[in-house]
Amino acid sequence: MDVFTACPRPGIGALPIIATVSSLDLKSLLDPSSIAVVGATRRAGAVGNTVVRNLLAGAYAGKLAAVNPGYSDVEGVPCFATLSELSFQPEQVIFAVADTRIEAAIEDAIRAGMRSCVIYSALVLENDTAPPLVERVRRRLTAAGVLACGGNGMGYYNFIHGIHACGFDTRQHRGSGNVVLLSQSGAGMSGILDVEERLDFSLAVSPGQELTVSLEDYLDYALDQPETRVVGTFLETSRAPGRFIAALEKARRRRIPVVAVKTGRTPMSRELARSHSGALSGTDSVYDALFEKFGVYRAHDMDDMVTALIMHAQPHPVGPGGLVTLHDSGGERQLLIDLAEAAQVPLTALAPQSISALEALLDPGLPAVNPLDAWSAGGPEYHKIMKECFAVLLRDPGAALGAVVHDRGPGGSLYPIYLDYLWCGHKASGKPVFLVAATQGVGADPQVLESTRAGLPVMDGVSAFLRGVKAVLDYRDFLLLPDPEPPLPLGGRARQWQQRLASGATPDELEAMKCLADFGIPVVAMRRCSNEDEVLSAAEELGYPVVLKTAQAGMLHKSDVDGVRIRISNSQALCDAYADLAHRLGAHVTVSVYVPDPAVEMFLGMRSDAQFGPVVIMGFGGIHAEVLGDTVCLLPPFDADTAARLLNRLRLRPLLEGVRGAPAVDVTGFCRVAAAFSQLAVALGEVVQELDINPVRVRPDGCQAVDALIIPRRNTGAATPEPE
Repeated sequence: MDVFTACPRPGIGALPIIATVSSLDLKSLLDPSSIAVVGATRRAGAVGNTVVRNLLAGAYAGKLAAVNPGYSDVEGVPCFATLSELSFQPEQVIFAVADTRIEAAIEDAIRAGMRSCVIYSALVLENDTAPPLVERVRRRLTAAGVLACGGNGMGYYNFIHGIHACGFDTRQHRGSGNVVLLSQSGAGMSGILDVEERLDFSLAVSPGQELTVSLEDYLDYALDQPETRVVGTFLETSRAPGRFIAALEKARRRRIPVVAVKTGRTPMSRELARSHSGALSGTDSVYDALFEKFGVYRAHDMDDMVTALIMHAQPHPVGPGGLVTLHDSGGERQLLIDLAEAAQVPLTALAPQSISALEALLDPGLPAVNPLDAWSAGGPEYHKIMKECFAVLLRDPGAALGAVVHDRGPGGSLYPIYLDYLWCGHKASGKPVFLVAATQGVGADPQVLESTRAGLPVMDGVSAFLRGVKAVLDYRDFLLLPDPEPPLPLGGRARQWQQRLASGATPDELEAMKCLADFGIPVVAMRRCSNEDEVLSAAEELGYPVVLKTAQAGMLHKSDVDGVRIRISNSQALCDAYADLAHRLGAHVTVSVYVPDPAVEMFLGMRSDAQFGPVVIMGFGGIHAEVLGDTVCLLPPFDADTAARLLNRLRLRPLLEGVRGAPAVDVTGFCRVAAAFSQLAVALGEVVQELDINPVRVRPDGCQAVDALIIPRRNTGAATPEPE
């Protein structure tokens, strides 16, 4: 740290406005060459004192000064009455002042040449004027081109460069690591950073209100840092969805896993997110689709995120295959088997050579299987046998990673011999290994940190560990997938449909079906009719059985008004059905081919999300779509293989393979249709608010869309000619 004597200097004008923020731009915020703490104080426990102590604890190497007219120094750091008295231009100013003083302090700092700042306060004034303080501060900092961390945040830690720019107490940190933590919850950052010593961080940021720098910018910056091995995020919402997608794509390309806790699963949680951070949480299922597309692991809670971060941060590559585990308890072995199935964690089926090697080591009566209970009758060779058994398990070609699942000793202590098992298994294979206990209890053991920091993590809780295994195995498999499907070039028909739907006029069903057909989606033959003669003629042309549906304008959901008749097999039944619909609903109808059974009804839908644009919903159709909600959400475009992979997650998926004597249907054909539909969603996403195909009837020999609804966005443009 450099210290300075008082030396008045003239103020420096505001810097130019920064139009966009890149990873290079954030250097002045996250690695400033000089820092001034405005509001520094000697009062212990105050933010203005803690931030100075934190900067000293991190051994900040740049120029550092305190600003407060009441002191000559704070914690040994020279203190000046005003920023203008400093002998250097402060690249960063940390504000530890009340909201009633923040505007004046910011103006002083801008005149002093500030390029970045940290604001902890909430920027809320009682009886404030319009626009409110937070917006006034945002506008002033933006106009001056100042990068701001906060307000209403905890600040940041750049452990690589020793900058602890946080105004709240923390633990001792080792100085550098490979884990990045970005948390829109300030407590969410400190709750992990200050407590979890098994993780060594390189960067941690609480962006707060994201006045001029958003979480997406920090993520982009972190992905460019050579130390970054894994990123954890506590996410309420994305304020810059386009940049968020770009950053996640960068993470995919650079093979850096991202772990996210995302709030807003429930309506109440989403509402509280608005009041807490001024953010809209976005549709939760859309975030699931976003995370799926880019391989982000969505953690259940903060403990789950910590587990996944620890397992990703360890340095040893995961192999192919599944999990192998060593036990000294038959009951706990059986529990792990049950829990692994619930967590969808594959357990390795051992190769014949592994079984033979284990049989030569195990006591009589112990089966040579994975998970392995290797508890013996004891004796001097017992621990040697356990080590060798674990090495055999890890050497198996189907072992991706391994765990010694043994409970801790009294007081939460570790038996050192368990760590020997880990070293033996890792040395034999080079694969990741973990020591796992069912519970930790209330004790602690320094060996937990020593082993974890040495690359052999110690974990607590079998269920939490298995979720972490699922996270690392899923990411391994994600990296093997082909690159995301690109949008297809727009053809002439696609442009015609863009122009047609930009008018905002809702197309009828026949026109909607023509739109689907133009994008390569198979549809049933259909005719529009307005009297009985036309209805009978259409049925003769198409062939019985037929489907009759109302086509009156404004009746978007025909079943709700009892406007559909299916499987009409003769002319008399058709006339009777038409007479009923015409009398109740109006003369305009459609006649279409009935797709015969056996068939399974599926659903494809598109919605325009306010944050991320078009999203596709895929699942079981008919009444299943509304009653069971057995659907998945995907970001378009995607290929047929992706559709098939997501389809396998649906609860009713076995129906497609045939049940109770029904034949299997054409799943591959449906997935191709879903992929074509995803291209349509991209092409028309800017002009369509909603688009449903319900149902797509999937038969053993193919599939067809039998009903479609398109709702354009309103006021998207002037009317244009109908497509040919």
